[in-house]
Amino acid sequence: MSTSQPNIIFIMSDDHASHAMSCYGSRINQTPNLDRIADGGMRFDNCFCTNSICTPSRAAILTGTYNHINGVTTLDTHMDNRLPTFPKMLQANGYQTAIYGKWHLGQGPDHCPTGFDDWAVVPGQGRYHNPEFIFKGSGNGPDSGDRRTIQGYVTDIITDLSLDWLKQRDESKPFCLLYHHKAPHRPWHPDEKHAHMYLNEDVPEPETLYDKYENRASAAAAAEMRVGRHSTAEDLKAEIPHELSEDEIRKWGYQRYIKDYLRVVASIDDNVGRVLDYLDEAGLTENTLIIYTSDQGFFLGDHGWYDKRFMYEESLRMPFILRYPKEVAAGSVNDDIILNIDFAELFLDLAGLPIPGDMQGRSLRPLLQDSTPDDWRDAMYYRYWMHKTHHNVYAHYGIRTMQYKLIYYYADALGTEGSIEGTYEPEWELFDLATDPYELNNIVNDPANAELVKGLKSRLHQMQADVGDERYFKDVE
Repeated sequence: MSTSQPNIIFIMSDDHASHAMSCYGSRINQTPNLDRIADGGMRFDNCFCTNSICTPSRAAILTGTYNHINGVTTLDTHMDNRLPTFPKMLQANGYQTAIYGKWHLGQGPDHCPTGFDDWAVVPGQGRYHNPEFIFKGSGNGPDSGDRRTIQGYVTDIITDLSLDWLKQRDESKPFCLLYHHKAPHRPWHPDEKHAHMYLNEDVPEPETLYDKYENRASAAAAAEMRVGRHSTAEDLKAEIPHELSEDEIRKWGYQRYIKDYLRVVASIDDNVGRVLDYLDEAGLTENTLIIYTSDQGFFLGDHGWYDKRFMYEESLRMPFILRYPKEVAAGSVNDDIILNIDFAELFLDLAGLPIPGDMQGRSLRPLLQDSTPDDWRDAMYYRYWMHKTHHNVYAHYGIRTMQYKLIYYYADALGTEGSIEGTYEPEWELFDLATDPYELNNIVNDPANAELVKGLKSRLHQMQADVGDERYFKDVE
């Protein structure tokens, strides 16, 4: 194996918010094995997704492109598996490649995993207990494999499959393993090992659990993802006492929700520890890039919500920690803005491969060496397309700089597959993240901010033009 090309283990969970990781200073959780990655490498404090929903974010990560380019804009627009992706490029240049766990980009000949020497993925969201897996087959078709139910807990099984592949790999070649957990996606079903956690204690509440959605665009109050009120009995493992007041049901529902969420995260942490231990035992730690992230953030009772979708911080922000001893100093922290469309370029760069000109992100490699380029981005563009579907969150787009966030709820499906027709009056929101980190005070209509708003709108539309997403919005004022 060429020692100049690192092995890559890309760990991704589903809906794991960074504020449920102790390396990010969590008030509610301890993640000692994830902390091993951060402590041994670099923690990125401003990693953001470009569309906070599972399928689109995964497509952006694989292709290095925005969703209007790769065509995966909602949960219903599955990825065409003929698209170029970083695993295909690594595979074509001598890497062994595999993915185990959650795929969530569609099934069947046109959407199953391609670019992998081996794979086994859960259909759709998958089950926590005794999950079914689709295995790569030996036939001619890309989905010629079979479906098998495996007894046990999904987080353990995904780890078992990943470790088995690592132990049986061709040691003369570098490898790229996508180790992708179903957890902690709802509804949350912990395993027996962790079911006892938090039985005799309450988890601290977030500062905005009892948010009344005042002084915001109407989209905030309209969203149907309030803890307790919009939870299901399966989410909370109990019938919901609707006779309670709004604040009472949030208080009750939060404890039931967050404890199960943290229990399934604990299983992830334990299993990541198994992989880290294997790397140490096999002498692979020094030359292996290992990353932990999630496909987007998640509301942990913040604003009284669960789920994601909004451009608000808890949903927009992704955890992103990595360890690569050959290039990254232990205990490093970076606060530059990085995006999910940057990951593919990093992997290709470290492997010594050319980055295709039609990828829209940028390699993070200079940041790993604490050398931020002068022209590194200081703002990012976001768009959520899935108008009203599932949780009645209005379609919107926006810009986030290091201090400000400007959001435009265009509130129209625009014929997008996976959205629900129905339009509302468009609205703007502006937040000063320095003085209002919880995004409770929309200051877009304050006359004192008129020039700031004008400048941010101009920059937003320029960013849309730069990434090729200006079709519907070039005339918006």
